[in-house]
Amino acid sequence: MTVIALAAARRRVPLAAGVCLLSFTAFWIAQRAAGVSMIDLMVYRAEGETVRAGGDLYALRATEALLPTTYPPFAALLFTPLTLLSTPDMRTAATLGNLLLLLAFVRLSLRLIGDEWHARVESALWVSALAVWCEPVWTTLRYGQINLLLAVLVLWDLTRRPGDRCAGVGIGMAAAIKLTPALFAVLLLLTGAVQAVRRDAWRPAVRHACVAAASFAGATLLAAAALPYDSWRFWTRMVFEAGRVGFAEDTANQSLRGVLARLLHSGEPGGAWILSAAVAGALGLAVAVAAALRGERARAALACAATALLVSPVSWSHHWVWCVPMVLLLGTEAVRRGGRAPWAVAGAAALAFCSYALWGVPHGTGRLELAQNYGQMTLSGLYVVTAFGFLLGQAVTLWRTSRTA
Repeated sequence: MTVIALAAARRRVPLAAGVCLLSFTAFWIAQRAAGVSMIDLMVYRAEGETVRAGGDLYALRATEALLPTTYPPFAALLFTPLTLLSTPDMRTAATLGNLLLLLAFVRLSLRLIGDEWHARVESALWVSALAVWCEPVWTTLRYGQINLLLAVLVLWDLTRRPGDRCAGVGIGMAAAIKLTPALFAVLLLLTGAVQAVRRDAWRPAVRHACVAAASFAGATLLAAAALPYDSWRFWTRMVFEAGRVGFAEDTANQSLRGVLARLLHSGEPGGAWILSAAVAGALGLAVAVAAALRGERARAALACAATALLVSPVSWSHHWVWCVPMVLLLGTEAVRRGGRAPWAVAGAAALAFCSYALWGVPHGTGRLELAQNYGQMTLSGLYVVTAFGFLLGQAVTLWRTSRTA
């Protein structure tokens, strides 16, 4: 950017900040008017209370919905400070914290994509003002979820400068809180392995993965020392019981397993899911590794994120906060390439995550999802369809660029 352009951008920051603050305020009012329960936040607090009382963490059933503990024990240790706050103060702090995390997430997403506009504070403010209204972000704040925290930890890691000694800590910590981010460490390890075979400079990627593994192990061992019984139960039993989280066919389950459960009208798709998840995981990681080897870290990171959410047994709709950098990447590509098709793709992806269409189908008590027709199943599988489309588009782009290179 020229000096004149930079000065003009700085003058626009107050306007962007005002609009962002207005959007966040309207969001806060809308959430309170909707009477959101922040039910997951209440579960986190109950986990913290159980830890402090020395109770059985995985026998816990919290709130009127009798929700169980599903995260590793390390997460429960981190939730103990919530017990020091009153319920109203806890909800206020969680909402404010998530809004600040959204700003950080958007800023890191822009840095990951690496276009010149990533350095503009006003860009992060404008995007955040809009992103807060997309369904995954709205639902994350509605439930008081930790998705934005996990995404920020991962992106902080992936946007470090090459050779940064702290790179890997964020991914390791995120995986110790919730297992899904561990796939980013697998991506790094596979990338390093391929570079080693090619006799490239492979040490940074492998070192990054090893730091992530060491951070994960350290946090997990800390939890084991503090909560030995709960740690033993989780790692020997609970980690294998996907059904404890909820019904596979639930409309909110935007994973491959959820789509197959609704498609097959079965509460447990079994072998069909295992086979399809294995294929999707292999193909998704192949796209991610290919992008990483070409130095395209945004494509690599987002292909990995989409793959992790697809193959996870349960990916609730609020887990898809990764839609924010995904749409930003597609929008950046549309700006670079021009033409109607790239803009149509970016617009379709944005519409899928902002339309709330998946909630317009029969769902709720009575397991209504098992009787959905094909049109309803299409709406309730929008995130999965969009993710597969994104992976396919990135694969085609990588193939085209490799042919012209």
